[in-house]
Amino acid sequence: MSTTEIEVGTTADPRRYEHLSRIRLEDPRAVQRAADSRRRHPGLVYGRQNFIVAADHPARGALTVRGDERAMADRRDLLDRLLVALANPRVDGVLASPDVLDDLLLLGALDGKLVFGSMNRGGLPGLVNEIDDRFTGHTADALDRIGADGGKMLTRICFEDPHTTSVLEATAQAVDALSRLGLVAMVEPFISRTTDRGIVNDLSTDAVIRSVAIAQGLGGSSAHTWMKLPVVGEMERVMAATTLPTVLLGGDPSGEPEEVFATWAAALALPGVQGLTVGRTLLYPEDGDVAGAVATAASLLKGHPAQEGVAR
Repeated sequence: MSTTEIEVGTTADPRRYEHLSRIRLEDPRAVQRAADSRRRHPGLVYGRQNFIVAADHPARGALTVRGDERAMADRRDLLDRLLVALANPRVDGVLASPDVLDDLLLLGALDGKLVFGSMNRGGLPGLVNEIDDRFTGHTADALDRIGADGGKMLTRICFEDPHTTSVLEATAQAVDALSRLGLVAMVEPFISRTTDRGIVNDLSTDAVIRSVAIAQGLGGSSAHTWMKLPVVGEMERVMAATTLPTVLLGGDPSGEPEEVFATWAAALALPGVQGLTVGRTLLYPEDGDVAGAVATAASLLKGHPAQEGVAR
C-alpha cells in the first residue's frame, strides 16, 4: 500500500499486522518496553501550533464517517491511515484509546510525537444513560507509565440529565490527577441535550462559550488544562472566553473540504489557538487521499517547521 495515498476499497494484505497479535500473545511487556524506549517530542512552544491526529472514536463504538456505519470498523485499515498521517513530519502526534496507542507503540510510529490518551469512553452513543460518561479508558497513572503528554476527556453538560453532576465531578478528578503528574488535561466540553435522535451537542456560539466557562473551572488547578473545542460561528467570541491553550476538533466531516479547511484556517489565526486535534475528517477523506488531506491541514498551521527529531 502506498504511503502517499489510500484508495477507498483497496484490498491490502490481511496479514500485514499479524505480528501485533503474536507480540501481544507471547510478549505483552513489549508494549511498555516500546513506551520506555520511545523518543519524546521536543516540547511545546507558544506560537508553534501543534497537529494531533485523533483516533479514539472506535472505543466509544462510534464507527460512522459520512453516514458509512462501518467506516472505522477495520482496525488494519485504521492503522494504515494513521501510519500515513503520522509519517508527515508536521503531524506532532496522536490522541487515541489504549488499544490503538499500544498498536502504534509496537509499530514504532510514535517516536518524536506527542501522545494523548483518551480517558472516558463509557458514554456510548444510544446508551440509555449516555451522559453518564464513565472513565473506562486511560487513567492518569497509566498515561504517566507510558510517557504520554496528557489525557483527553469528553465533558458533555446536559442540564436535563442528573448524571451531568457526576460527569463534572469525574472530569475534575481527572484534571487533578493529571495535574499532579504534570500532564496536560485536554477537556472537550459541550452543552448537550436529549432529542429523539439521541444526545445532540449544541454548536451555537453562546452554548460553546458557556461550556468553556464551566469546563475551564474544573479541578483544583487549571495550570495544565487545555480546551478542545469545535469550530463554530464567531470563534473570536469563543476564544475571548478563555486564556487556556485551545486545540480545534474536526468532528464527523460534513460540507465541502475546501469550506472546512477555510474555517479551520480562520480559527487558527486567533490568539490562544494552539493547533488541531482532528481525526475522521483527515483519516477518511472523500477522495481517499489521506496524505493529501493531512498535508493540506498541516499547511494551515502557524510557526510549525517540520520536526527534525530533537529529543526532549
